[in-house]
Amino acid sequence: MTEPGLPLAGLRVLDISSFIAAPAAAVVLGDWGADVIKIEGPDGDPNRRIMHDSANYPKGKVNYPWHMDSRNKRSLVLDLKKPDGRAALDRLIVASDVLICNFPPLVRDKLKLGYDDVKRVNPKMIYASLTGYGESGPDRDRPGFDVTAYFARSGLLDAQRYEGGPPGVPVPAQGDRATAMTLVSAILMGLMQRMKTGEGSWVGTSLLGNGLWSCGVVAQAALVGAYLPHRPPPEQPRSALGNIYRTSDDRWLQLTIVREDKMWPGVCETIGQPELVDDPRFATVQDRRERSGKLATILREAFAGRDYEHWRKTMSAHGITFGVISRPQDVPDDQQAVACGAVVATAIAEMPKTLSNPIRLSFAEQQVAKSAPALGQHSDEILAEAGLSPDEIAALHESGAVP
Repeated sequence: MTEPGLPLAGLRVLDISSFIAAPAAAVVLGDWGADVIKIEGPDGDPNRRIMHDSANYPKGKVNYPWHMDSRNKRSLVLDLKKPDGRAALDRLIVASDVLICNFPPLVRDKLKLGYDDVKRVNPKMIYASLTGYGESGPDRDRPGFDVTAYFARSGLLDAQRYEGGPPGVPVPAQGDRATAMTLVSAILMGLMQRMKTGEGSWVGTSLLGNGLWSCGVVAQAALVGAYLPHRPPPEQPRSALGNIYRTSDDRWLQLTIVREDKMWPGVCETIGQPELVDDPRFATVQDRRERSGKLATILREAFAGRDYEHWRKTMSAHGITFGVISRPQDVPDDQQAVACGAVVATAIAEMPKTLSNPIRLSFAEQQVAKSAPALGQHSDEILAEAGLSPDEIAALHESGAVP
């Protein structure tokens, strides 16, 4: 149910989506107080089983993908292929504010679930659409996942690969979660427009559009005819001061020196070779770029001589810009992730910690995550709230529209 005191309290959201950007957007709205109703088919959202079905998901005893992407939601099972099931959805649409859908356009048309269909039922509805490749164009009906549309089609995978190597495959749902935040923004803009006009609207985004936006520097360069060859290996970087290095305890550091002339002396002091400041081979930015392989060798040998903790303290003391390349197994012990609110406690007994959405507000804190719902856990309750009588609900069960 809706959570009093949160900025989206009183907002009802129908989440008719799966895999993963659209449901994740609904999660964010629920985190900030919206009543999110997860509408599933009789077989349930496939995301309930993704941990077991996908080879790329870490396996565990806790169904963490489902909890993460469906926390604080209520589940209603409706067979939208049955006329009475589709009619029951209209009753819910009348009583709701936002509908999130990521069915392909052809499926939406078949189910009479396009924007025009919904607008006829509730002209004040904010209809939020997520597609792989957009609402128009030759690929509008093409199925899209984040790896195919966000990463592959946008050029992100190719832009990140090393010279001579294959593109790397991203971990699951990276592009989905970034895209979810865009969809949240679009929904909030739709709600602001409704406050001004009293009318609903269509809002949306695509995985391809978000992938291109994330790949903005390289993609915009291409639009004006500017290109870089594939990234050279770390042994021959374009800049040795913007490169990765391994420490003695097998950790990796990302060195990112933007203002080289200011920070170059500090780098030399950090690695214990202050004489490099006056070395004519590396006197200027251009010299360091022309001899990036030689400088990378010096830095690689230096960083390999001590452990990460030494370099963390030393570089921090000299004001050097760096980042440790964390491993997923480091997240549970990352004190900063907890301090900044990225990792939070839950009310889920089997999953006591989770990732929060990245929005922070001075006037409210997102609600504590509660367990994701069992399939159809709230079906009768939700239908009754939408005004269906006990007899009407019983008829839906009898027809199989509500299993």
